[in-house]
Amino acid sequence: MKLGFVSAILPDLSLEEVVRFASEEGFACVELMCWPMGKAERRYAGVTHVDVADFGKADAQKVNELMDSAGVSISSLGYYPNALTPDPKEAKVYTDHLKKVIRASRLLGVNLVNTFIGRDWTKSVDDNWPQFKKIWKPLVKFAGDRDVKIAIENCPMLFTKDEWPGGKNLAHSPAVWQRMFEEISGDNFGLNYDPSHLVWQHIDYIKPLREFSNRIFHVHAKDARIDKDRLDRVGILATPLEYHSPKLPGLGDVNWGRFLSVLGDTGYKGPVCIEVEDRAYEGTLQSRKAALMQSERYLRQYLSAG
Repeated sequence: MKLGFVSAILPDLSLEEVVRFASEEGFACVELMCWPMGKAERRYAGVTHVDVADFGKADAQKVNELMDSAGVSISSLGYYPNALTPDPKEAKVYTDHLKKVIRASRLLGVNLVNTFIGRDWTKSVDDNWPQFKKIWKPLVKFAGDRDVKIAIENCPMLFTKDEWPGGKNLAHSPAVWQRMFEEISGDNFGLNYDPSHLVWQHIDYIKPLREFSNRIFHVHAKDARIDKDRLDRVGILATPLEYHSPKLPGLGDVNWGRFLSVLGDTGYKGPVCIEVEDRAYEGTLQSRKAALMQSERYLRQYLSAG
C-alpha cells in the first residue's frame, strides 16, 4: 500500500509546495483537489491544486514532471460535489466540472477520480434512485470510455442542518453500495473507502472490506470518536456532530491495525491517504502539517515503507 494524504487540508499551499512537503516527509502519494476556482461552498471544499478548467497535454506534462522530480505520485484527483442536488442548473455545473476532472485524470495517467454520488437530502434512497440512474450511468460510461475509474467516498454528508435529514451523498452504507453496483456493473465504478463514516453509523467497518474487495479503488485514513455520554443524551436522531467528532488516525474508535491487516488480506495494494478533518489541529498551517506527520508516524507501524 502507498501512504499519502488528501491535499484539501493544505489550501494555502501551492501545488509545488504541497508536493515538496509530501516528498520531504516521506509520503508516497497525494490525492490532489480539483475544485473549480472560487469560493468554497463548505469546509474542506473549494481547494484547487490542479485547475482542470482548461487542462491540456502541456499542463499534464508539467504536473507529471513536478511529481516525478519529487518522487511522489498522484493517488487520485478529488472533487466532491452534490451531483444529485434538486437544482438542475446546479447539478449540471457539477457534472460538467466532473467530466473535466475525468479528462484531466486521463491526461495525467492517474486514471482515477474520487467523488460523491450526491443526494436530494429531502428524499429517501428509493426516491433518489431515478435521478441516480439518470446522472451516473452516463458519467460512469464517460469515465470508462477514457479508461478512468470512479471511486465514490462513503461519507453520508450528514453533519449540518442544511444536510438534514438524509444527507447529501447517497452512498452511505453497504446496502446502498450493493444496489449501486448492481445498477451500474461497470468495473470502473467503485469505492473510496473511509472507515470513519461507518463508525458513527454503528456499521461494522471490517466486513465490507471482503464483500467489496474488488470495488475498493482508494482508501481514506480518517478516524472518528463517538462520545457515548453525548449520544445517550441526544440520541441517534440528532445531527451526527452532536455525538461524534472526526479525529486523526489513532485518536478515535477505528482499530487501524485490524483494519489495515484485513485490507491487506483482501489483496489491496492501493493508496491509503490521510484525511485531516480534526478541528483540534486546524488552527494554523503548522498544526495542520503536524497533523499529517503525526498520522503518518502512527499509520506507518502497520504499513511497509512503500
